[in-house]
Amino acid sequence: HNTTTTSTNKKRRKIKTTTEIEEGNTKMTMSLLISPFRHTSTRILPATARYLPAFTSSSNRTMGTIAEGVEFDTVAREWRCKWSGDNDKKSLVEAQKALKEVLADIKAVDGYKKVDRVVCGGCLDFKVITSLGADKFGAWEEAKFAPEEAFLAKIKAIDGITTVETQTYTIMPM
Repeated sequence: HNTTTTSTNKKRRKIKTTTEIEEGNTKMTMSLLISPFRHTSTRILPATARYLPAFTSSSNRTMGTIAEGVEFDTVAREWRCKWSGDNDKKSLVEAQKALKEVLADIKAVDGYKKVDRVVCGGCLDFKVITSLGADKFGAWEEAKFAPEEAFLAKIKAIDGITTVETQTYTIMPM
């Protein structure tokens, strides 16, 4: 049994879709909140979409479904920016130092699975991707993704760092 409801908040320009799925004794609720905001380098914006299942299976593994066959149990938060090759890549070195300063705090987040750092020397990307169990992600979001604010403030202050953005998405190994 599937029930889907959609509501639109015109004042805040948000669309929320909630789907309830029942199969036997199993019930799962999946909500999708879409905000048509664009990322900018001048401010931190809310995640453009979030998928938070409300059901935990008997095996203690939360599994959400975005669409048929597209399941997930992990939600990730990405912090990214562009760095400069100037001054022997000093902005990249400073961004790495800023990450090291908050790494213990990231790993202490309830539901933490892993953190990945991505650096592209061609595109000059510096990305930090923190993955949490889907069942714990909502609490981290309520805590404003701490230590996100402190980390982003540090990298924004680095000469040569531009285009500071955040994004939330599901992530699954295949």
